[in-house]
Amino acid sequence: MNSILAVIVLSTIGYVAVGIRIINQGNLALVERLGKYNRTLAAGLSFVAPVIESIVWEDTTREQFCRIEPQLAITKDNVSLEVLAVVYWRIFNLEMAYYEIEDVAAALQNRVSTIIGAEIGRRELDRTVTARSEINQVLLEQIEDETHEWGIKVLRVDIQKINPSATVLESMEIERAAEIKKRASILEAEGTAEYMKYIARALESRENAREILHFFMTQRYVDSSFKLSQSENSKVVFMDPKALSEALGPILGDDLPSSGPNNGSRES
Repeated sequence: MNSILAVIVLSTIGYVAVGIRIINQGNLALVERLGKYNRTLAAGLSFVAPVIESIVWEDTTREQFCRIEPQLAITKDNVSLEVLAVVYWRIFNLEMAYYEIEDVAAALQNRVSTIIGAEIGRRELDRTVTARSEINQVLLEQIEDETHEWGIKVLRVDIQKINPSATVLESMEIERAAEIKKRASILEAEGTAEYMKYIARALESRENAREILHFFMTQRYVDSSFKLSQSENSKVVFMDPKALSEALGPILGDDLPSSGPNNGSRES
């Protein structure tokens, strides 16, 4: 009799021991009984009846993140971009997250990728690069509405990089260099014109103004030719002095006094 009682006691202790489950802090666990959802276990010590019950899933309720695989998107002006993003989320209903969606992380990746492509397609390149915060907000609002039924809450979406392709970057650099060169040429031309106007005004009262102005223009030309010769892609440029004088005619004007051979000669 005592041996039978001992066997029963030991079997009961073994049955209870096998059914003891410890859920870690910050986690929840789903219990199914005979194949159907029964309850959700919180952190701490719990008992799950062997054979008829089982823990089918345990996951954290802490914040998690999901990296969105780099993807190509096309802007409104047909520029190809590579976009990298991260989604931060957490589970607020473990039962829904398990039974309503097959794979939360994969579903988030697919949905966020689709929305990113649509949002970038609505903007031109310049607007896309500067509207990162705006796109993040739009993504968050759309994802929040769609993922509530999955039992998760999307906390924020962060587009980390928007990288144009190598071809686009090269084109942008060429365009930027051309714009810089154009501005430099305009500034140099404006500076030369102002310089000559200033000299002309200063020489208005001098009899030999034309010769002096011609000297300054020639000096500017020589200086420019010297700078050109110092550049890595310099070229040899020959200028006919007569052509230079003829080109300077409209700039020097006819109203400036001249000290030519007939200027200042007296009649005998």
